[in-house]
Amino acid sequence: MPVYSRADLSRTVAFVVALSLTAVSTSAVAREFRAADTQSEDYPTVQALRYMGRMIAEKSGGRHQIRVFHSRQLGEEKETIEQTRVGAIDLNRSNVALIGTFVPAMNVLAMPFLFRSVEHLQKVLDGPIGNEILGSFDAYGFVGLAFYDSGARSIYNSVRPVRSTADMKGLRLRVQQSELMSSMMKGLGAEPVELPYGQVLTGLATKLVDGAENNWPSFVTTGHYKYAGYYTLTEHTMSPEVLMMSQKAWESLSAEDRKIFREAALRSSQFMREKWRDLEQQSRRQAEAAGVTIVTDFDRKPFEAAMTGIYAKARRDPAAAQLIERIRKVE
Repeated sequence: MPVYSRADLSRTVAFVVALSLTAVSTSAVAREFRAADTQSEDYPTVQALRYMGRMIAEKSGGRHQIRVFHSRQLGEEKETIEQTRVGAIDLNRSNVALIGTFVPAMNVLAMPFLFRSVEHLQKVLDGPIGNEILGSFDAYGFVGLAFYDSGARSIYNSVRPVRSTADMKGLRLRVQQSELMSSMMKGLGAEPVELPYGQVLTGLATKLVDGAENNWPSFVTTGHYKYAGYYTLTEHTMSPEVLMMSQKAWESLSAEDRKIFREAALRSSQFMREKWRDLEQQSRRQAEAAGVTIVTDFDRKPFEAAMTGIYAKARRDPAAAQLIERIRKVE
């Protein structure tokens, strides 16, 4: 039997205790994070969340995992935002029109006819303005991580092709549960009907609504194109999606892990954009093949002019007015 000195034994005990404490500490911070998305399993935002999860698992040595709940498994967007705020959901992908109820700066990004093109939108989001907006989430119980694209939203219906604001009169069109979107439709002469995303297909099938407004992938993947045969490229909003985290989940992370999460979120944003471009092209081809009438020759200026009241109201808030002007000056 080897003979150990008291000093050797002390060092051995200290080493074992240190290892035990490290194991306990590592075990305590390792966890599975719940991420919510209302879109279907193969949608670009869901794929991006899973891509982010793989990166986080790799960079954290397997300590952290992300479990993605898609297809409204955790509720509609309005419900999941509330759950994220209280910490019941850790990560959430949401459209700006809904999160704007909590984070005022996001309402500006949802303003109709604000962005000149997708390229203009991405320059704004990838620059100082985008970083400032994500930073503003902290004051409202969330942590803004990254923006996801959602393309341009356009108007579609089952009644007639829309080529002017006169064609909008009397149309019952579904909008998100958002005061801004309802005001936009009223300004254009249509009757807005606020419905959760998951109820729109039934609304179209039962004639509860004549149409809605959304991007190409959402128009096709939901089956809306089967009931609404007229799609007008109004491209009235290019409001992005946002990936956010609950403050409760964020505060559970170490400084090193927070860096891992931020980097993974930003890389997932670029991944999502690539997937999104492919899906947009594919969705438009599918709608065309199904016989959907795509209207490109419409009078855009009256549509923009109809938004004067919305912009006048927004500019009553000095912060919103300043943000609108800064966005418009981005070249």
